Amino acid sequence: MENEKNDVCTLCPRHCNTDRKAGGIGFCGAADMPFVAKYDLHFFEEPCISGSAGSGAVFFCGCNLSCIFCQNRDINHKNVGIKADVHKLADIMLELQEKGAHNINLVTPTPHSDVIIKAVQKAKTLGLNVPIVYNTNGYECTEIIKALEGIVDIYLPDFKYGEHIIAGRYSAAPDYFSVASRAVKEMYTQCGELQTDENGIAQKGVVIRHLVLPAALDNTRSVLDHIADNYPKTIHISLMSQYVPYVDTEFADLNRKLTKREYERAVDYCNMKGFENVYIQKLSSAKQSYTPDFAKE
Repeated sequence: MENEKNDVCTLCPRHCNTDRKAGGIGFCGAADMPFVAKYDLHFFEEPCISGSAGSGAVFFCGCNLSCIFCQNRDINHKNVGIKADVHKLADIMLELQEKGAHNINLVTPTPHSDVIIKAVQKAKTLGLNVPIVYNTNGYECTEIIKALEGIVDIYLPDFKYGEHIIAGRYSAAPDYFSVASRAVKEMYTQCGELQTDENGIAQKGVVIRHLVLPAALDNTRSVLDHIADNYPKTIHISLMSQYVPYVDTEFADLNRKLTKREYERAVDYCNMKGFENVYIQKLSSAKQSYTPDFAKE
């Protein structure tokens, strides 16, 4: 958590040591308190998360990665929306539960994990009883994940990269694999296999996400190899085809959508590894319309 002696931020693997309470801005761009860009019922997560009533998504500003293909680029390194202290964040969670949300889905929570812990604790004293989903890019400090034990019910981590070169090139995090592999392992140690209710709605456990990128099948294979070597074949995996080129980049491979053949090869490799619980997507999922409009009330 934050260093209580001098208030510098060490919440993520970058350890910027920025004094956010004094107005300092670290790599993530987050302020001293969380900014919530949007919160509402969200229907575009995995079926076990969105269900029929929707997931209570809370989209936080600030991100400790710098993915050049980020779909939330409008908020990932700047602060917009509502400044939410512990009390406001607890109120937001209770409001989403009142709307019928299956869960509280904390999207890009990493820079705010200290506040989130206190907000969840407060909300629970006021009647919050739906599962807490920690929807993360996977680039997490293991000690922070350990601090979330008993707070988080469902971990929904990305596992973006198995290769350090592509991680550095696309997300400015060449150490991504070593960091994420340790963090996701701790998530699994805490929450284990996905558990659902009678309606198929997640109550506890881990779902590992991987976005298949254009011309990067070797990266996908590396990620799936690691999961196969370190987790039961019953682990739930979400193999996503929804990559959308939001802006032209210096990397030509990223300036197009995934091809049908690329995704089919990724699915085939996943099946070959023997995984039993894999969410797959149609290529029609690659639409900007599935990205929240952060400028809309």
